[in-house]
This record gives sequence, structure tokens and C-alpha cells, in this order.
Amino acid sequence: MSGARHLLVLGATSAIAQAYARRCASADLRCTLVGRHEDRLREIAADLLARGAAAAEIVTADLAAMEAIESHVDAIRSRFGEPDEILIAYGLLGQMPKTMTDLSQARRLLDTNLTSAALWTLALLKNRRADAPLSLVALASVAGDRGRAKNPVYDASKGGLDVFLQGLQKTYDGTAVHILIVKPGPVDTPMTASLEKKPFLVSPDRVAADICRAVLRRRRILYTPWIWRPIMLIIRHLPWFVFRRLQI
Repeated sequence: MSGARHLLVLGATSAIAQAYARRCASADLRCTLVGRHEDRLREIAADLLARGAAAAEIVTADLAAMEAIESHVDAIRSRFGEPDEILIAYGLLGQMPKTMTDLSQARRLLDTNLTSAALWTLALLKNRRADAPLSLVALASVAGDRGRAKNPVYDASKGGLDVFLQGLQKTYDGTAVHILIVKPGPVDTPMTASLEKKPFLVSPDRVAADICRAVLRRRRILYTPWIWRPIMLIIRHLPWFVFRRLQI
């Protein structure tokens, strides 16, 4: 078991994270699951063990509590060793129009989706052996490619995370650290259950399957499903006089 691959999942109760961990579960995988809800984490760990994972440990933590990030990282390293793969899968969608008028909600959204995710990433990369292989997978969003009127704070948080990770890809280019930015379109999860159903809605398992393939192929950016790549290419390059007329 000691030679098993170590997967660290931040936001392990998210639907996409669960689907990805289930796909990875095997006798050569150890999982460390991090999230706020201990009971739910225990259920997920038990499910992974039943699916053949060599080990599944849990760490209860508020991932957005930034003052505790470094101590959590130190504790994870001390208890479970360095991860070989990291999945950053937590985030908030926010409630419009409240995120436009309630500054505390806007800050919470930005802190959770961007600032804390960036700090967790930096803390996990800090003091890591330069030649130790690492696959870092982070969930951004197609929403971060161009700001919309419907949820600009959320879009900014995901766009900022995208730019941060692009910079890290340059920083670690040619090293043992591989970074994959995942940009899902609408995904059928509890977070989006109350929203209007949108085109190209996919299941968390579809996203997880695409992530598995992208990790194996060492891709840098993954649009999932693939149709979002040409769609966002067009939207990013639309001139303002056309973009302003779209109901998005």
C-alpha cells in the first residue's frame, strides 16, 4: 500500500470530485478527502474502499478559512505524505442578484473560488521536491472566459483562477509538475439543481471521464464537454457591439 498513488481531493463532497475519485479507485490508489462535512466524507471514503481503493482518509476542514491553509497542508503531509495528484474541486456559484448588492456575499464568493484556491495551490507546491512528479487538476469554468451580465462575480472568480493557473503552467513548464485547467460547462449537480436547465448539460461522471483522459494525455486545458471549446472561442472574440446584444 505504501507505493500506492496518493490522490488529494480538496472539496471531496462535490459531485464531480466524487465521480472522479470513483473512477480512480483501485488497489494502487490512496485517497485523502478534504471537506467540511465529516459524515459525508466518511460515506465517500467507505464507498471508495468498497470500490477497491487501498486507503481513503478524511480531513475535516473549511477550505475557505485561509488562515489555516498552511497548517492543514503541513498536517496532511505529516500524516499521509506528499500527494502524487491533487484535485481542486470546491467552489461557490453565488446567488444573483445578491452577489451584486451584498458585498459580504461577493467577497465570500471571490475568497472561496479564487483566493483560497490559489493559496491552497501555493501551499501545496511550496517546499515540494522539485523532481517529485505531481498532477494538479483544478476546476475553473467556461464562465471565466468572458464576463456575463448574469453572474459577473462568479465569472471573475473563475477567470482569475484560470489566469493564475496559466501562470503556474508557465512557471512549472519543463518540470515534474503538470497542471490541468478544467473548464466545464453546465453540470447536473446539486449546486445547479435549482437553476434553469441549460444546453449541453452533462453529468458529473461525464466530466470525470473527460478529466481522466486529459490527465493521461497531459493536456493543459480541458473544455468539457468538448463543444464548449469552439463556443467559447467564438464568444471570446465577438466584438462588443455583438456581445452586448446577447442574453448571457
